Amino acid sequence: MAAFVAVGDISLKRRLRRAERARQFKALALVLPLLAFLLFTFLIPIGGMLWRSVDDWEVRQVMPRTVAALADWDGRDLPGDPAFRALAADLQQAYKDRTVATAAKRLNYAVTGFRTLLTSTARKIKEVPAEGQGRAALTAMDPAWGERATWAAIKNAGGPITDFYLLAALDLKRNADGAIVNAPEEQSIYRDVFLRTLGIGLGVTVLCLILGFPVAYLLASLPAGPSNLLMIFVLLPFWTSLLVRTCAWIVLLQSEGVVNDALQWVGLIGEPLRLIYNRVGVFVAMTHVLLPFMILPLYSVMKAISPAYVRAATSLGATPTQAFLRVYLPQTLPGIGAGGLLVFILAIGYYITPALVGGAADQMISYFIAFYTTDTVNWGLASALGAVLLVCTLVLAVVYGKLVHGQQITGGLK
Repeated sequence: MAAFVAVGDISLKRRLRRAERARQFKALALVLPLLAFLLFTFLIPIGGMLWRSVDDWEVRQVMPRTVAALADWDGRDLPGDPAFRALAADLQQAYKDRTVATAAKRLNYAVTGFRTLLTSTARKIKEVPAEGQGRAALTAMDPAWGERATWAAIKNAGGPITDFYLLAALDLKRNADGAIVNAPEEQSIYRDVFLRTLGIGLGVTVLCLILGFPVAYLLASLPAGPSNLLMIFVLLPFWTSLLVRTCAWIVLLQSEGVVNDALQWVGLIGEPLRLIYNRVGVFVAMTHVLLPFMILPLYSVMKAISPAYVRAATSLGATPTQAFLRVYLPQTLPGIGAGGLLVFILAIGYYITPALVGGAADQMISYFIAFYTTDTVNWGLASALGAVLLVCTLVLAVVYGKLVHGQQITGGLK
């Protein structure tokens, strides 16, 4: 009898395990399409972007002998004659294969004028110099081949991976000795652009919070009927194209637009204000577009806060202001944090709105990413700028997660 019970228990356990595995497989089958979608539309493109920011194949592919000859070069003096002869052989072959422009384009990113140097030298080379005469032959074609910086640029671009683009995205570069130094002042623009991007994102986030908090509070306080009606107006911008909304602000904010005409009509201004193609237009248009992304998280949190807390505080002697600041407002912090993070992340990646309503000094980092992607086809630098922006976003997300986690622990202890 005992043996029969034991066998029955084992069989029951097996059936339970089999049922649990079947349930897990069904759950995985339901989630699998979403995972595949995220993989092919999110993870793989981001991985490709990160790889392009460090990939450096052009010079290695076009000039393999030169890269191999410079592998052991310490960079303290000019390389030996075999490196000059290897360069001549590579350029002679590349000229026949019509691939000189590929390496010249990459090296021109590092040293201005390298495209001309490489292509002109490739045209002049008729045969590989004899042993011991490579240096004299190339320097006779162009004195730049007698400079250490020229060879350092080739060595640094030898790949297969490089930090050139990531350093350039931070206004840094490697000198002839391989040390990381600041780029020349006339070429250092990206730090200012990143600071401008973060500043505009922060300003738009603050404006959305100032405008969105009262609206969310009103929506959470009203009865269901009026609240739902007002929520339609909050969601209404989502039904209109971003391009249409941005162009509408151009019409409204121009010198002869509705805003200036209204201000002149009521007597607040005597002549039209410049509200477009500057930072004012960027803030106004971006705040209008991103305001719902602040209102919705705030509303979802405020709707869950019971009015009994404030009533209890006032019944214990607190003024309405004290009850709001010390009882109600702390409970809305998760909504403020979520809405602020969402708006800020969306704002720092905006491209269309600043490009249309902003001036030359109001373009954000997305403009330069698009410029290097479509105009100059410098995928390396475009990917590096995108990678830096991605790191900034991840840092913000981690900081927000730490703050929320710390707040939850503090609340639990209280």
